Amino acid sequence: MIALALLVGSFSFAQKSELRDAEKAIKKSNFAEAKTAINAAESLIGNADDKLKAEFYLLKGQALYANGAGSGADMDTAIESLNMVEKVEGSNGKHSKDVQDLKDLMLTSFLTKANASLEKKDYAASSSGFEKAYRMSTKDTLYLYYAAATAVNDEDYDNALRHYEELKNLGFVGIETEYVAISKETEEEENFPSKNLMDISVKAGTHIKPSTKKSESKQAEIVKNVALIYMSQGNNEKAIAAMKDARAANPDDATLIISEANMQLKMGNRDEFKKLIEEALVTDPENPELLFNLGIVSAEGGNIEAAKDYYEQALKIKPDYTDVHNNMAVLILSQEQDIIEKMNALGSSAADNKKYDELKAERSKLYGQAVPYLETTLKLRPTDVQAAKTLVNIYSALGETAKMKDMKAKLEALEKGQ
Repeated sequence: MIALALLVGSFSFAQKSELRDAEKAIKKSNFAEAKTAINAAESLIGNADDKLKAEFYLLKGQALYANGAGSGADMDTAIESLNMVEKVEGSNGKHSKDVQDLKDLMLTSFLTKANASLEKKDYAASSSGFEKAYRMSTKDTLYLYYAAATAVNDEDYDNALRHYEELKNLGFVGIETEYVAISKETEEEENFPSKNLMDISVKAGTHIKPSTKKSESKQAEIVKNVALIYMSQGNNEKAIAAMKDARAANPDDATLIISEANMQLKMGNRDEFKKLIEEALVTDPENPELLFNLGIVSAEGGNIEAAKDYYEQALKIKPDYTDVHNNMAVLILSQEQDIIEKMNALGSSAADNKKYDELKAERSKLYGQAVPYLETTLKLRPTDVQAAKTLVNIYSALGETAKMKDMKAKLEALEKGQ
């Protein structure tokens, strides 16, 4: 028993000696030496009491963080070590303030680096930084959302999916309170990170009309991305299941219906796509995007009149919808091929010549119907080379020489600018 006591005593002395060495090295910012001392004490810490364990994990966190110079793996372990301090001694232990101070410092460092990386479009580093910020402060689930979103930008779909699934399990919705006020200088609404900063700006006289509002839910976006990631991995069943679950929880969310429709379209399920878009249109009948998509599906299915009707409805709601004007012109001109084939099949008899002239007039009528849509497309999208080329050809076919020359000059200028 005496020998055992001496043995335990020697272990405890060795641990304390290593921890004192680590503490001294940290104070001198000699983090390599501190890590060596921590590693030496690690194998013995399992037999230590809670007081010594808490001190060990605090020093380990400080050594690995290394005033912000630690590697990514060291940072992850530092976070785990600091969380162990609270686990060992509770939330109001002897080291609670030191742990919280270091956590605050680390959180600020992680967010600063994550935002800086985001500005440089280094999405991998940004995602890693936001994830570390979340692990540092798990109540701030928005950081985990940012980690997922930047992972998507980096096309790191495995990590993005991992973060999204974690958000889903946490019940994350992403609705935030936004603090806004009108800038006197720009007369535009500006966002503030907190109510306090908004109030200070209003009191200083730089802003007026302070207010708060709720941001939109991020749930639809998350589910859509999860489904698209599953699709990219070739797991269409999981993609559909993820979307169905979200729809069941939010049956009236038109955004989710549209997301599922687009997913079905990517899978090649055009009938299901059309069915879902029509369903969304019932929920949101004044949505020109839905009508535009129904027009596309109808056109691809060969239903010209239905496509025209959808496009016309879309233009009534949004007259400056460039893509609809362009697609309407394409739709009208798509009927030309049938006329050309009939013209080419004719012989040289008087009756055939008469029929040829009738078909030529029919083709010219099509050209005349397409021209206003093409002209509007070019007006709304002045750099559209294809629209300009088509107009040159149509003006030439219709014998409108002046318009043809004018458009040809515009086309040459566009092609030089490319």
